[in-house]
Amino acid sequence: MPKKVDVLLITLTSPILIGIYEDKKLVETIRSEAKSSDILPLIFEKLFKKYEIERLFYANGPGSFMAIKVAYIFLKSLSVLKGIPLYARDAFYFNENQPIKAIGKLCFVKIVSEIKTQKFETVPEVTFRLPDELDYNEFSTNATPLYKIGAVG
Repeated sequence: MPKKVDVLLITLTSPILIGIYEDKKLVETIRSEAKSSDILPLIFEKLFKKYEIERLFYANGPGSFMAIKVAYIFLKSLSVLKGIPLYARDAFYFNENQPIKAIGKLCFVKIVSEIKTQKFETVPEVTFRLPDELDYNEFSTNATPLYKIGAVG
């Protein structure tokens, strides 16, 4: 019988990060420089052969509109077709609340609970990190993407 796991995706920048969690603890990390649209079906084909996926989690933005869109459509489809619950959290949770590149010298910033854009002279390098342990309370069942945030502010 395959192990029961949760899967967390951060697909906002390259490399994409996928964490496999058993009993809420990170047990496997998958990194890929490939495009999400190309690699996610291949990765999940392998994951479904190896594990029983109980929950799906992802960073729903802000960031690349296309990256968010691809991840959401892919995960939402899996959620509906396979009956796996989908949860989301904003990307700031995965980078210690650092600015996230929007366009040009604009970055998304989170001040208290509000996300807006701010201009930077030097755009900071964004590094996302998979948490060592999943805290379900930090995620929302409202998994819709943060599309409404414009890159121009």
